[in-house]
Amino acid sequence: MTSPRALDIAGLQQELARVGYIADASLAAALLLMRDLARPLLLEGDAGVGKTEVAKALAEINRTRLIRLQCYEGLDAHSAMYEWNYQRQLLAIKLLEHDERSGAKDLAQREQDIFSERYLLKRPLLEAISGERPPVLLIDEIDRADAAFEAYLLELLSDFQITIPELGTVRATSRPLVVITSNGTRELSDALRRRCLYQYIDYPDYEKELAIVRKKAPEAEAKLAQQIVAFVQAVRRMELQKKPGVAETLDWTAALLRLEISTIDIDGAERIMDTLSALIKTRDDRVAFPREVVARLAAAS
Repeated sequence: MTSPRALDIAGLQQELARVGYIADASLAAALLLMRDLARPLLLEGDAGVGKTEVAKALAEINRTRLIRLQCYEGLDAHSAMYEWNYQRQLLAIKLLEHDERSGAKDLAQREQDIFSERYLLKRPLLEAISGERPPVLLIDEIDRADAAFEAYLLELLSDFQITIPELGTVRATSRPLVVITSNGTRELSDALRRRCLYQYIDYPDYEKELAIVRKKAPEAEAKLAQQIVAFVQAVRRMELQKKPGVAETLDWTAALLRLEISTIDIDGAERIMDTLSALIKTRDDRVAFPREVVARLAAAS
């Protein structure tokens, strides 16, 4: 007998497929646990395997907002959580200075108002816990930020609250579904990992990638889709600086269709080379694809 949980996993896979994301059962299970346990989900894997798309698909099937924090080197708490609207505060201060009608007590009260919520600019993390309806919060490429920023995240990920010195603790109105992605360019802290569920996303196998191409590029004929996936899978087995991800597979499919290339074979190697800008993304890797290599890969596809 099929368990209710197995049916939930299969149902979620179908929902994700409906919005264009082909998910393994293990990923669907992790997404269910993220929801049921109210824990963030850390997705690791090489760039281009579809980590960010998980959050987009999750927001779509839940019919809720996607709030994205794109991490980068030097990202600080204020840029991610909140900032004060300094221009409006300065204007308010100048008005206070010229308000001769205010008494000392009233002036003190109005000065206190300078650091009220009306002057607060909500950045992604604060915005994600402030809405009535829980959004999907995507903290993208956390490995690009430094370890100090990870420490800022711990309060949010543990208690879903943010401390603002001038206002106190702001607790979540509703808990967002939190997806954190990492390309593995640096090791993440144990403290961050303890607070998250974990899923590694690898490059798709042939069958999964073929299903993605058929879903995302239905205009490609069945034989061409099979040849595209076989070609890309062979390319990934080569020693390259940047292996093509699913996004490159779809871009290359679009390029082939745009140039009206309906089959991948030896005779069309020259025309195929004209499309490699959509598939191969570094100079050194491009050197590894002279005509004879392209022809060999085309013949094998």
